[in-house]
Amino acid sequence: MLHIHENRPGILTQINTIFASADINIAGQYLQTKGDMGYVVIDVEAARSEEALAKLKEIDGTVRARLLH
Repeated sequence: MLHIHENRPGILTQINTIFASADINIAGQYLQTKGDMGYVVIDVEAARSEEALAKLKEIDGTVRARLLH
C-alpha cells in the first residue's frame, strides 16, 4: 500500500493502529518525508487490505492512499 500524507506527528501511529486493530501483519514498511509531505509504502497481508485501505483514506491529513500490486 502507498499512503501519502501531511508530514505531522501522529500520522504513522494512526496508520499502524489501523493494521494492528484489524490483526493485519505488517511485513515491511518504508517511510520518507520531504518538507511538509510524508510517503509510506507498507507491505501487508493482502486478505483484508481493502478494508484497511478504506480506513487509511479516512485519516485526517491523508492526501492519497492506494493499493500497489
